[in-house]
Amino acid sequence: MNMLILTIEALCAEAALFSAAESRYPESLLYGVTDGKAVGTYLEQKFKLYLKSQYEFVEGNSASGVDFPGLMVDVKVTSIKQPQSSCPFKSARQKIFGLGYSLIIFVYDKIDNSANRTATLNILYTIFVSAERTADFQMTRGIRNILDNEGNKDDLIAFMLDKNLPVDEMEAGNIADEILIKKPIQGFLTISNALQWRLQYGRVIERAGQEEGIITVYKANL
Repeated sequence: MNMLILTIEALCAEAALFSAAESRYPESLLYGVTDGKAVGTYLEQKFKLYLKSQYEFVEGNSASGVDFPGLMVDVKVTSIKQPQSSCPFKSARQKIFGLGYSLIIFVYDKIDNSANRTATLNILYTIFVSAERTADFQMTRGIRNILDNEGNKDDLIAFMLDKNLPVDEMEAGNIADEILIKKPIQGFLTISNALQWRLQYGRVIERAGQEEGIITVYKANL
């Protein structure tokens, strides 16, 4: 059997089919499980196994930091109750210029069935966020406003430090020089400072299909 090469278009198309099928599948392994990380690992692994039956692709590892390094796409799985997850902190610049890779986000509502002791992961939304849209919404909006209002390097440094971007003044100056050369694209994630970034997806869910680079791959009939 000739394996197909996985592209981003194929990844999104298969994610839609997978989401529909998974939403109908009763899984005994997940019954009573409340740990979001365990649910996320289950769904990610199942999605990769599903793809492996038809496609060739490079699998990510902890060193590469993304699930599909050949496509520079990372898979995120999150509950609709609190749509967020963590991701490795590489540089404060990610908050301004984006994570450096795209995301495919499965947003689920887990329903336990006590009668047959199974759980169903009802996938409500599957959303693809292109790499250039993965910066922080408020940070990029503020910087873009400063630039639109004749802001200079000092204004940018003050804004970054005021927003507690995890940099010292010298690094903020370096980033400001970069911003003046290349205006950041508006991002749509909410990225909270922590030892790891914490990504929040509420706005992405709201804006999917309305903004360039934020694509509704799948949406349940709610």
